[in-house]
Amino acid sequence: MKQNESSVTSLVSAFSRAYHSMYDTPKVFDDYIARDLITGEEFSGISNNMIQGIQFFNHKVAHELHGKPNEILKWVTQVQLSPTPLARAAYCEKVLLNELALGVKQYVILGAGLDTFSFRHPELENTLRIYEIDHPASQEFKKNRLEEKQFNIPQNLHFVPMDFTQELSYQSLIDAGFENKKTFFSLLGVSYYLTKEKILSLIEHLFSIVPDGSSIVFDYADENLFHEKGFSNRVENIVKMASVGGEPMKSCFTFEEIENMLHQSGLLIYKHLSPAEINEQFFKNRSDYLSAFETIHYIHAVKKS
Repeated sequence: MKQNESSVTSLVSAFSRAYHSMYDTPKVFDDYIARDLITGEEFSGISNNMIQGIQFFNHKVAHELHGKPNEILKWVTQVQLSPTPLARAAYCEKVLLNELALGVKQYVILGAGLDTFSFRHPELENTLRIYEIDHPASQEFKKNRLEEKQFNIPQNLHFVPMDFTQELSYQSLIDAGFENKKTFFSLLGVSYYLTKEKILSLIEHLFSIVPDGSSIVFDYADENLFHEKGFSNRVENIVKMASVGGEPMKSCFTFEEIENMLHQSGLLIYKHLSPAEINEQFFKNRSDYLSAFETIHYIHAVKKS
């Protein structure tokens, strides 16, 4: 991964969260800091790329909304870009805040990108240690951006540069202060790009030295990923975009496969949200285009005693 590739990925995700915070009502997930991490030039550039790409996303909508760039941007963002990043972040942080009440002391964010949790929750500075793990190029981009925007790094936030998709180094985490305490992990927007063998190995390694009761929230694609078109072909589109972008999607699972994989790692599924349940929980009764992606599920799994 090159630095420009990593920065584009994290910027587009931050853009989708920022757009939602600025323009959408009601809020699924209000990342009111995301916009501060994007320059005006970047925000305009991503907006223009989405508007100009409407023909790729949907020819009919391109014709219907011709000459209405703001409505095109809203359509592309709400249909294609935002639903999964918004809902999975909302679910993950809801679970995390509940786990804090149950004794979690450490939060490890795998593939953190331009995550803003530590900045939105300064009240946790003395109670929760946060470890952001990401590709060195992605992390360097974020650290430079935080410095440019004059953010003060919270004392409980620790950056751990690592390509964990190749090999997870617990020593790097330990060197950053990680301890054998009850830990919460998030692995969002990553599993689709790894092989099943790599995901199993990663989860087994993650839970090898943390105590019982530690848990993880992650999203995964179900067995329909490669033949489901989705609303306005959005599932098909995202698979195509990933392939063209040089980072093809590699894995999808039946629920039974996920259950068996977690069982091998010593984990039990505490909560599973299907696309229908995600839609009911986060997008019910909306009057805009936002709705849950048809093939994406969320899992909260706990290390059993």
